[in-house]
Amino acid sequence: MSDPVLFHPARIGSLNIRNRFVRSATWEGLAAPDGGCTEELVRLMGELAAGGVGLIISSHAYVRPEGFSLRGQLGVDRDECIPGLARMAQTVHDNGGRIVLQLAHGGVLAATQLTGLPAFAPSQEGGPEKTRRREMSQADIEDTVGAYGEAALRAKRAGFDGVQVHAAHGYLLSQFLSPWFNRRADQYGGCIENRARIILEILSSVRSAVGGGYPVLVKMNSDDFLEGGLTREDSLQAALLIAAAGADAIELSGGTLLSGRLSPSRAKIDSVEQEAYFRDAARALKPKLKIPLVLVGGIRSFDVAEGLVRDGVADFVSLSRPFIREPGLVSRWKRGDRRRATCLSDNRCFRPAMRGTGFYCVVEKEGRAEVQKCGGADKRKGFFCSFYLPLFFSSFVSRRR
Repeated sequence: MSDPVLFHPARIGSLNIRNRFVRSATWEGLAAPDGGCTEELVRLMGELAAGGVGLIISSHAYVRPEGFSLRGQLGVDRDECIPGLARMAQTVHDNGGRIVLQLAHGGVLAATQLTGLPAFAPSQEGGPEKTRRREMSQADIEDTVGAYGEAALRAKRAGFDGVQVHAAHGYLLSQFLSPWFNRRADQYGGCIENRARIILEILSSVRSAVGGGYPVLVKMNSDDFLEGGLTREDSLQAALLIAAAGADAIELSGGTLLSGRLSPSRAKIDSVEQEAYFRDAARALKPKLKIPLVLVGGIRSFDVAEGLVRDGVADFVSLSRPFIREPGLVSRWKRGDRRRATCLSDNRCFRPAMRGTGFYCVVEKEGRAEVQKCGGADKRKGFFCSFYLPLFFSSFVSRRR
């Protein structure tokens, strides 16, 4: 393969990107307690850009205080965040990359035990039970819509090349899209057009704040993989509504933190058949979409990634966990070393972040013995649900309705 399409430049809106590789937003657990950008985060983003990643998407940054979800999470809810974010953006640019800031709100998955604030939710009923929640009023929705616009403007002032609205993985905007979470009976609930309404209003708010030429992406689920959740059919309709509302690209993912083995970060990806686990949804969406499609989900092999773009399944490929172990993966592949990513997909990289030290590849740093102590592949397979989820839901019992 003499001229891989993965290394061809491409565009998202007005943004020129040097190749088709995207670093999908990944929670690093490295932000300051107040959400500020740290030097560790600045160095990490610089390493990813120097390692050849064309477009970096920051970890989810909360746009309002009650939307904080995770220890060490980045914030963009106030102007004081701008100087640190500016250092991050400049470092990426100095290393030849491009970066967009992911804007997020935890909704009912917010860390109420850390914030001391009730979690916003689309409705009082639906989703995980026994949460300390507040059903969003019309005023709450309007304030939140405005907060996304203000956060986008902060990203632009900090020098970011665009923003991504996070509407996936069971966070607030994903909750509005999902009939399992969203039981509203007003203009924000019911049919998919209503459930997508808040995202369309946010896109309008962001556009008003940053202007028509500033790149705005949306990340969304192809399917919640929850009984009564967002289906592929409704997801396709929502994606077309989002594109028509002015989004410049859609990153397609799937699953929530309550979806068990079908979570966004599936464990033990050992074969090419297990890779790109949302590709069928991408095949259904891509022919109908007039904006670029970014596909994430278990991509580990160069040939799989190349095939997705060459065959028109997606315009960009997005990776998350592989870049934790190998920030220089893209450069390695470009040099001709096309071995698959060394990531084991065991999800243990997030455990240090939960301890407050920030993420890292446990296998790379602490050796394979650390993984074996957990009991091997079977234990690793269930690690995401047995360890990751309790962190989020320590304050309530997460039974499905």
